Amino acid sequence: MGLVMGVIIAYAITAIAFIATAIGITYTPLQEGAVPIVVMITCVLAVVVAGFDASRRAVKNGWAWGMAAGCLYAVILILIIIWVSGGFVLDGRKIMLTLLSIVGGGIGGALGINFKK
Repeated sequence: MGLVMGVIIAYAITAIAFIATAIGITYTPLQEGAVPIVVMITCVLAVVVAGFDASRRAVKNGWAWGMAAGCLYAVILILIIIWVSGGFVLDGRKIMLTLLSIVGGGIGGALGINFKK
């Protein structure tokens, strides 16, 4: 249950950050070229939070729970991308997003398991 709650929290963070970015692009001089950077930073921070939350409910192996949360986050995000775009193309961004999600989740998991002690 901690894994699912962590991913739900991560997607809430992601949604808020993406909405804020859209508002920023609409009403400020922020350019659309900044979107890929914002997406990567937002996803990594959200996955660290997901890993942290997932591992706080675990007894041991926080890094593994965090990596699982990061992997689940990446899989769901890629499925959303496939659904929205109507197809799947494996490119460097998706690979980088997946790797950063897994590593970020592991870091969050390591922090979360040790934070509760």
